[in-house]
Amino acid sequence: MSGLIRMSLDSPEEVRPFEGGMGHVALVNLEAGAVGRGVFEPGWRWTKHIKPLAGTDTCQASHMGYVVSGRMKIVMDDGEEAEFGPGDVMVCPPGHDAWVLGDEACVVLDWQGFADYAKR
Repeated sequence: MSGLIRMSLDSPEEVRPFEGGMGHVALVNLEAGAVGRGVFEPGWRWTKHIKPLAGTDTCQASHMGYVVSGRMKIVMDDGEEAEFGPGDVMVCPPGHDAWVLGDEACVVLDWQGFADYAKR
């Protein structure tokens, strides 16, 4: 019996829209955890479009992902900040705000922090 698994983010098991139509997360759930593709539209900001769903002052998810397109700025609660763009691998601990930079949607593949992200 093969151990191969094939799932597609083009046919996700679940899609969670963000407040205001500012994007969504598409998820497939593996035994090891969820893998998601987040599409963050220009103008998206965590404190505006996810905070109402999360109920916390800043994002408390830990993320490990890869930026496919677009740009995102992340500012940690302690003031540390970084910008991420296409080709960047990001590791982001809990306690941060984030927003899209520029006029292009930011697409991020995440295999750590999307399991409960934007969950209603």
